[in-house]
Amino acid sequence: MSSHSASGAIDHHHDATTSTGIPNKKLFMWTFLASDCMFFGALISMHVVYRIHPPAGSPDPRSVFSIELTSFSTFILLMSSLLMALAVNAIQKGNVRSTRNNLLGTIFFGLIFLACQVYEFQHFVHDRGLTLSSSLFGSTFYTLTGTHGCHVAIGVLWLILMYIRSFKPADAEQSSQPWFIMSIVHLLVFAVAVILGVYVVVDFAHQMHVPTFSVGSFLSGHLLSLIGLAASIGGLMFLGRSRGQVDFGERNAIDVESMGLYWHFVDIVWIIIFPVVYLLEYI
Repeated sequence: MSSHSASGAIDHHHDATTSTGIPNKKLFMWTFLASDCMFFGALISMHVVYRIHPPAGSPDPRSVFSIELTSFSTFILLMSSLLMALAVNAIQKGNVRSTRNNLLGTIFFGLIFLACQVYEFQHFVHDRGLTLSSSLFGSTFYTLTGTHGCHVAIGVLWLILMYIRSFKPADAEQSSQPWFIMSIVHLLVFAVAVILGVYVVVDFAHQMHVPTFSVGSFLSGHLLSLIGLAASIGGLMFLGRSRGQVDFGERNAIDVESMGLYWHFVDIVWIIIFPVVYLLEYI
């Protein structure tokens, strides 16, 4: 539980200290998302125009895309939005533990989506011959979906930083272990776990299509990576243990909510991209 003890109920939707009555952080996020709407609108429109009027020699999207994989990653991203909403609701009630759990779930689902996208891009490049410069279809497709993937990656990084922030001790200045150093260690362990996890999952998915594939050969060939992944996960569990009172609670709800607005926006953009890009020929 947070070390902050609120003297009264906190209004999470109104701020009497601002001229608009809207918290400045929330207003800034809405402004940024409005500009991002125009940015993605331009990218989506550009791709659709060339899909409806394809130049000569453009590949058939139905022979390129894997609707099953993309449907799975879309479902995962939608579920991450649910967990993000639960995280916002939990922090507004001052439930730090539930907030952390839901943030971790959102991070996990976000990483699954990114792993699916990395696998998809590798498959398109090596097996389908679709590159950024092979056709106008490839250029607009990778620009649009790659930009969205960058937004998801930024969101995952933000989620990780918010999760680490939730462990800041209430007495950080008097603590024998400097908070800044501990947070850097926490971030580095997270980075190792993310990189190794995505690498192992993506490579496993590729190896499954090799005729001579076997689980035993895969495990022996990735032994060091798996040991490193297990060690980093163990490190995250150790760093994520309860450490007493923290300087994080209901008063930080606006920070989590702002992050939630960004994450929901990224999900909504993908809900538009999925049918427009992947299902256009089936509509």
